[in-house]
Amino acid sequence: MNIDNQAEINEDPDKPVLTILYQDEFMVAVDKPAGLFVHRSFMDRDEIYFALQLVRDQIGQYVYPVHRLDRPTSGVLLFALTKEVATLLSEAFANKSKQADLLITSLKASDISAEEKGRAASDIEAASQASTMVKTYYALVRGHLTVPEGLIDHPLKEKLDKLGDKNVSRDKPAQSAQSYYQIKQQASLPIPLGKFDSVRYSLVEVRPVTGRRHQIRRHLAHLRTPIIGDINYGDNKQNPFFNQHFGFKRLMLHAQSLAFDHPITHERINIVAPFDEQWQQVFTELDWSID
Repeated sequence: MNIDNQAEINEDPDKPVLTILYQDEFMVAVDKPAGLFVHRSFMDRDEIYFALQLVRDQIGQYVYPVHRLDRPTSGVLLFALTKEVATLLSEAFANKSKQADLLITSLKASDISAEEKGRAASDIEAASQASTMVKTYYALVRGHLTVPEGLIDHPLKEKLDKLGDKNVSRDKPAQSAQSYYQIKQQASLPIPLGKFDSVRYSLVEVRPVTGRRHQIRRHLAHLRTPIIGDINYGDNKQNPFFNQHFGFKRLMLHAQSLAFDHPITHERINIVAPFDEQWQQVFTELDWSID
């Protein structure tokens, strides 16, 4: 970081300084906190700070976004440092799972046995992990899932903004969407809520195969285990309880890691964003040990 940019940051004590998780001459990855927009949009009229501008100022050069994280989602956010690398990384995000797409087609075939479908589902997970770009998220959800792991194969209608997408057709068919999930922890609090005598939580690891908007949030809501703090697809009883009991309000979705082949050196890169203090508070209260 050059001295002038460091001085500029110090002149504004309220300006956030993002944690850099990875940096080389081609790209930089930061730990985006929940509540921070990636870049300016029509939704941010009252916002002052944006991840793109903050990273640019911290490292003293222009950065190019190659993927998105919703404002309430925390975790790994990757930027390219040149247009050429931005193109290569964007292509990797867009084409991260061609093998998995083929396997999903076979999984949907009506003439294969349940055993064959089980093997295909395992192959999809293996293909997802071996693909160019693997995104791993953690979500705190309401309730206990009965199946410890599996593939959520549920098409999603495209989510459109009222203003930003006002000229886009609303009649498009639902798009194919798949997410792999695995339960990592489960716990209950002996506190009655609504018609239930306890409050139940699950910590779920999710690897999206496709990249639809709000895919993880909508897929987990489809399983009737919505993410805590989700104001669009969540539980209007659980969310207020969580806010009051734990003392903070946010979407409990974290982009924990991003693994991919470096577009220039071709080495395998794995970038990890640690769970922040609020996540750690939840882990402590629910007596969860996270490796």
